[in-house]
Amino acid sequence: MTQLNVNIMGHSYTLVCKDGEQATLLQAVAYLDEKMCAIRDTGKIKGNDRIAVMAALGIAAELLSTQPGEGPFAGMTIAEWKQSIAAMHDVLDEALAPQEKLF
Repeated sequence: MTQLNVNIMGHSYTLVCKDGEQATLLQAVAYLDEKMCAIRDTGKIKGNDRIAVMAALGIAAELLSTQPGEGPFAGMTIAEWKQSIAAMHDVLDEALAPQEKLF
């Protein structure tokens, strides 16, 4: 297992993935961060948990509407889709988990 330190919407997270899956997880983190920041920047939705849920719904809708050969998941095998979805799920779990206060 490998630990990765990542930032999503300016918050640091330590994530764990299987060896060899770091690139997939980092790609998922970057994609999620992009989606969450875009939602936050509209100013219409407040709260990281709500932003994360809206981003997850948007990504799920993209996944369900993607036809073979189109969109951000084009050319991926079923195994790669599953890895990407699992990585996104892990990131969302971490983002929605209660944060410890250090002060």
